[in-house]
Parts: sequence; C-alpha cells; structure tokens
Amino acid sequence: MRSNSILTSRLFRFGWMGLCLFFAAVIQAAPVSTPWLSDPKHPPVETRFVLTGQTDPSQGTVAGYLEVRLAKGWKTYWRSPGEGGVAPTMNWQDSANLRDLSWHWPAPERYDVLGVETIGYAGDVIFPMTLTVEDFSQPVILLANLSLSSCSTVCVITDYPVDLSFIPSELQPSGPEVSRYAQAMSLVPAAPAAPESVRAIWDAQQQQLQVTLTSPQGWQAPDAFIDGDTDAVKDSSFAKPSMQIDGNTLTAVFRVSSWFGEPNLSGQSVRLTVKDQAMLAEYPVQVEAGRIQSATQTSVLVMFGLALVGGLILNIMPCVLPVLGMKLSTVLTAEHQEKRQIRWQFLASSGGIVSAFWLIALVLGGLKLSGQVIGWGIQFQSAGFLALMAGMTLIFGANMLGLFEIRLPSGLSTWLGTRNGNGYSGHFAQGMFATFLATPCSAPFLGTAVAFALAGSYLQLALIFTGLGLGMALPWIVIAVFPALVRLFPKPGAWMGKMKVVFGLMMLATTVWLLTLLSPHWPIWFLWLTGLVAVAGILWRSVRVYGGKPVGVLSSVFLLGGAAVLLMGSMTADRWATPLPPELEWQPLSVQTIDQAVAQGNTVFVDVTADWCITCKANKIRVLLQQPVYDALQQPGMVRIRGDWTIPNDTVTSYLQSYGRFGVPFNIVYGPAAPEGIPLPVIYTSEQVMQAIEQAKGEAEHG
Repeated sequence: MRSNSILTSRLFRFGWMGLCLFFAAVIQAAPVSTPWLSDPKHPPVETRFVLTGQTDPSQGTVAGYLEVRLAKGWKTYWRSPGEGGVAPTMNWQDSANLRDLSWHWPAPERYDVLGVETIGYAGDVIFPMTLTVEDFSQPVILLANLSLSSCSTVCVITDYPVDLSFIPSELQPSGPEVSRYAQAMSLVPAAPAAPESVRAIWDAQQQQLQVTLTSPQGWQAPDAFIDGDTDAVKDSSFAKPSMQIDGNTLTAVFRVSSWFGEPNLSGQSVRLTVKDQAMLAEYPVQVEAGRIQSATQTSVLVMFGLALVGGLILNIMPCVLPVLGMKLSTVLTAEHQEKRQIRWQFLASSGGIVSAFWLIALVLGGLKLSGQVIGWGIQFQSAGFLALMAGMTLIFGANMLGLFEIRLPSGLSTWLGTRNGNGYSGHFAQGMFATFLATPCSAPFLGTAVAFALAGSYLQLALIFTGLGLGMALPWIVIAVFPALVRLFPKPGAWMGKMKVVFGLMMLATTVWLLTLLSPHWPIWFLWLTGLVAVAGILWRSVRVYGGKPVGVLSSVFLLGGAAVLLMGSMTADRWATPLPPELEWQPLSVQTIDQAVAQGNTVFVDVTADWCITCKANKIRVLLQQPVYDALQQPGMVRIRGDWTIPNDTVTSYLQSYGRFGVPFNIVYGPAAPEGIPLPVIYTSEQVMQAIEQAKGEAEHG
C-alpha cells in the first residue's frame, strides 16, 4: 500500500513539474506585444507593437514591428506621403533604457484620393522596427505616442499610446513573429550588392528632376519614388514620374513643386526607391544641376519637323560649300537630259544623303548601346575619319580640276572620278560625301533634334536622323519631282569651267583644313610631308594635263586664294580692314570651378568648342572677338572657361550631356542671379550674349 502511495506521489510530482515546464515554455515563447490599439472615434484602424524576440547583444539591438490593420477603402502613408497626407511618426522620448528606434519602410504604392496623388499602403501593413537599447541586461520601458494618419474620402490623424516593458537579455524568438518580420523586411528596399549606374539632374528652369538608372536585368513595369532628409527635399512634392525605357536604361522625370515657393534641389542628397517585377532597391543620389530633355515631353512629330528644317538649313552652312561645285555642275548639265534621267540622278543624290544619315545613326546607336561617347560630329574626333575625308576631298578636288587620273590601289579614285556626274552611283556618292562633310556644322534646330534623338529610344534616333536626311535632301527631291525646274538655272557655258576651278580649289583648301585637324593625332612633320607630297602630285599632274604656263597661273591663283583665306581669318566679319584682337585666355572646363566662381559672386562665360566646328569659329569671329562682348569678357568679376571637344574628352562630354546637348558649339552664362546658367542659341548675336551676362549678374533690370 505504502509503495503504491509513494508511486502515486512521485507520478503526481513529475506530472506537476512537467505541466509547469510546459506552461513555462509556452509563456517564454509567447511574443512581447501590446494589445490591439484602437480609437472608438475612429474604428477603421487598429494597430499593435510586437517584439519578435530576435536580439543582437553585440549591437544592442532588438527586432520588432508595428502592425497596422486598415478597413477596406482606408489607407495610410509612406515616409514621404506625396501631394497629400501625413507620414506616421512615433514619439518615444519618454522611454527608458532606449537609445534609438528606427523605422524600415516597405515599398509603397500610389493612390489617388479625390484627385490628389498619395503614396502609402492599404489593408494590413507591417513596418519593421529596430530598437537600440543602452543596457542589454536592464529593463526597457517603451513609452511612445504613435501618430497615424489614415484617409478614405476624409483624412483622420489618430494618436495611439504604446506602452511595453521587457528585458532584452531574457527575450526568446517567437516563430510566427520572426516569420512575419522576415516577410515584412523582404518588402523593404535596400542598396543592391552591386550598385547600378544612377544619376540625377535638376532642371531649375523646368522645375523637374530627371533620374537615369541602368540595370543589367532590364526593366518590365518599374515605378520610382524620390524622398530625402534635407529640408529642401522634405518641402518638395514629387509627382508620378514619366518613364522611358531604352534597353537596360530607365529614365524617370519628376515634376517637383513646393508650398514654400520654387524648390531648388541642386546639390541635394536624395533617396531613389525603385520597384519592378524583378527588383526592389534604394539608392542614395547626389543631384546635379543641368538641363534635361525628356522625350516624353516633346512630340515626336514636332521634333521630326525640327529635324527637317535643321537638315534643310544645313545646305547653306559653310561646311557644305566645298561640294556646291559638284551639285551645281549636276544641275547645269541636267538641262539637256531626259526628265526620267534627271529625276533618277537627283533621287540617287537624295538617297546618298539619307543613307549617310542612317549610317551615322547606326554608328551612334552602336556607341550608345556599348555605353560610349555619342554626339553630333564626334567622327571628326577620329584620326581615321579625318584622314579618309582628307583623301576624298583631295580626290574630288583633283577631279573638278580635271586631274582624276590619280589612282589608289583599291581603285577608289578611278571609281569616284569616272562616275562623278555620270552614273547614278556617282550621284549617290556625292550625297553621302556632302553629308559627311556637313557634320562639323551646327545649324538652328539641328542641335535640338539631335539631342532629342540621342537621348531617346533607338526608334526615335532612326526617325530623327531620317528627318535630318530628308531635310538636307529636300532641294534635290524637289528637282526630282519637278525636273523642269532645271531650266530656271543659268545656261551652261565657258563660265562653268572657271567655276569648277574655283570649287576645285575650295575642295583642296578643305583638304588642307582637314590635315590641320589631324595635328592632335599625328606628328606635325608627317602632316607637312603629306601636304607637300599632295601639292607636288597635283602640280605634276597639272603640268601633264595643261602644260607649264597654265599651271603657273593656277599656282598663283592658289597662293592668292590661300592668302585671302588667311586674311579673312584675321579680319572681322563686319569691318574687313580691322584686324581681330588677340585671343583671350581661358580656364579649362571644370564644374567645380564654375560653382566656386559663382559662389564668390563672379559671372562665368563657358565656351564649349572644337577646332573642327565651323559654327564655333563663326561665333568666335562674329561675336566673341567683337565689341562689346570682347571687353565684357575681360571685365573684373568675369571668369572665362572653355571646354575643348576637338578630341574625345569625358569631362566635356559629361558636361554637354548634363544640359541635354550632344554637340558643339555650346555656350552658357552663369552668375549670382543665374546659378543654373543661361544657355545661348547655337548661333548667337552680341546682343544675346550681353543680355545673358547682365541677367546673370542681376543687372537685367538696368540693361
């Protein structure tokens, strides 16, 4: 009997101990949490604060989360709520043994509330929290006031008291809460392990922020959000961006506004949050000042029209003058031909022009795809291209002088000489040659169209360059459509031979100019040797064809023509008897130098140019070396900065592209009243330069 009672007693004791251990385990594994908090005056919202039991004693941190349950139709807000709403906050300053409480924000969604776009969450949302305690072995008392804004057709801000006590060292992980925390953290954007290329440009004139981001995996249906910690960014509202995807590059343009006047984001630090089907990331970005050209803001048809006009104007730019002789010869000799033959010849020339623009677009598209420098006229930065063009101008010049028997191993010169003015392929070659020789020139509307094309998609690139080609080919297309127009031109005669000599000499002068552009690439002695050999070859061939006496006359004309060119280069465009003043000294292009000069109250004139840019030379002779601009550029407080794009230069390229430009010339004036700069037209006047200088100084009202 006694043994049975002892056995019963032991079983009871072990059972009681097991039951106690079971309840202790259950109690120990239970999460530390507030009850669900609600306000009777606002029942659509409930919230609670939960600790997962996860701790890191070495860092003094405890993991937790704030869970918010919203009734159907109600929403709360992200840390940057958009055009309306208030971000949730938690005032925990009355807490004990708590050093910090950090929010982790899941990627938000966009919502439209009564026509106002807001950024936030709907349904059940969990905000992960990290608590940093001061003493891990002592109790923590979390006393906080949660201020939570929620909206449907009305908006309500409700306060919820959070009261929670715990000892960090005694916390144990709770499986369900750890899982919920991990799931919520997976929705929080973080910096990628391998950061992609990201850039932000602030356009003060348009009040827009453009962000460009490249991702190796490409894009499907991205969305982007901007916020930051500085007052300038917090006071700004960023509307839903317009998106453009070009391969792996995403361009987002945000319209920015503020209740406190015009925002200025230049130099500000912002956070870019990007979400897509295959990514969720957050990037810190430093905003640069510049000009943006968003393809989504400009009608493609409008830009195509500008490309047509720009290509048409390109026909009268000085870069095309050397091939005028070939065109003129074609027109004048077409009078006695059949209309069908005239039509096909001019269509062939037009096809050559358009094909050349397509070839340029193809090359630029390939460079763009590979991430290399792109821009209008960049082929003139290539020694190979310059050498090829110099050889072709030499051959065409010799051809117009009747010296096309010069042979190359490939037979190129014979092909060009025998077919020029006869077969359709010769007319096609003329069109291509005229286009390639026109690229150092910038015409009105040309820069706008090219910038749109190079900043847009590959389809837009092809479309705009087609417009440029059709615009330049338009005079020849008109003659092809109406062949009878050739009768309006002067009758052929002996004067044509003299004109061919003049244009032939112009072509040879172009060869000399192209050789000078090779000086940054090749040794000077080699260029001199090449030039002397070419001159000797031309003289020798001229003696064989025309005899010694005509060659002497031709040489005299050539020398006089060269002297005239040199004289014209040293004289003003308006007063031929007045020599040009000495060239001014310029500082090399540096964004830092510009910013420092403006911060010191100076006015900055920036000239981005290239030796091969004919329009740049014209601007310098017509305006920069003329009064009153010449004196204005030397006044105290004026800083002159020049960017040289004669050869590839990453600094100059980045600067141009920050203003949406892809070619030269580019001139801009900065000052205390215009820290973002006042860009000048491609072809500007003295009045426009002086007005920009006065406006940048803040003296426009006194002008």
